[in-house]
Amino acid sequence: MSNAPIVHFEAASTLAVVVSSNEPLLFLSRDQKVIAASTSFCRTFEIDPSTIHGKPLGSLGNGEWAMPSLASLLRATASGSARIEAYEIDLQWPNRKTRQLIVNAQILDDGDNANVRLLLAITDVTDARAEAKLKDNLIREKAILMQEVQHRVANSLQIIASVLMQSARRVQSEEARGHLHNAHHRVMSIAAVQRQLSISNGGNVELRTYFTQLCESLDASMIADDDRLSISVTVDDSAVEADVSVSLGLIVTELVINALKHAFPGQQTGTIVIDYCSRGSGWALSVTDDGIGIPTGSLAPKAGLGTGIVEALTRNLESEIQVSNANPGTAVTIRHRGDADRQIKLPAAA
Repeated sequence: MSNAPIVHFEAASTLAVVVSSNEPLLFLSRDQKVIAASTSFCRTFEIDPSTIHGKPLGSLGNGEWAMPSLASLLRATASGSARIEAYEIDLQWPNRKTRQLIVNAQILDDGDNANVRLLLAITDVTDARAEAKLKDNLIREKAILMQEVQHRVANSLQIIASVLMQSARRVQSEEARGHLHNAHHRVMSIAAVQRQLSISNGGNVELRTYFTQLCESLDASMIADDDRLSISVTVDDSAVEADVSVSLGLIVTELVINALKHAFPGQQTGTIVIDYCSRGSGWALSVTDDGIGIPTGSLAPKAGLGTGIVEALTRNLESEIQVSNANPGTAVTIRHRGDADRQIKLPAAA
């Protein structure tokens, strides 16, 4: 029994699939004449469907499809020596915007082995490319604007710090001068935090460098004699998200300021150690001094603004705060217990 009816049925089915496709498709003969075109192809490229059958590919429309490089690749595909995959072409219409197209082509086995047929699929990516370029430009512009904002913020903080110091020199009240100095120290610490975050560009912040630079800033602004007082940083290879680093940096700033103000009265020498270690999602941050220790009774200092800031930031980090005697000195530890590891070995007191 002849299989001709089956061949005709498969060919007819192929034509029906091509014509009804929602994607721009062309069904071509070996010599690149159009056997069928999808309605989507005709609509997308504004070609009259009634005029397309049997026409060479290069004569479609106003000749914009006459592309030697595409024709050469189609001949190689028909001979079986090549296959067009994600080939990019520019469709240059007369008096119209050039369209960027992605072309795929392959031999189509429709049951008629005596005649080679090619299926050509075309995707118009012009609008998608334009949107991607616009997005890239917006991201680039945003980055430039953020750099400008960060620069202005840094300048503003420096101006505020300068004004505070000038005011501190002019006032007669020791109490007022102390408050102005405290405000100056906090502004300088925020400037250090802002500077580090601008370097991180919104990514994770490497804590060893961050804490080191922060403490160098505090040292420069608050310690007049490095031979008397020093700040040491011991941090593992941890990196945290930018918003977490802000809270940690402010906690370190407040605890260091507090130690510098209260732990070493007179001309006493000493060291402040900042230690951070992590394991899994848990971590521990400690600020330890070897000063006079925790005053008790009537000598115990009243909780001030710095204490309130540290407690609020600790709660925000879902952590716990512990103050202990370091023998000598005081250790303040902020501990965050991880989900998998509920116990973190705290760093030894200095």
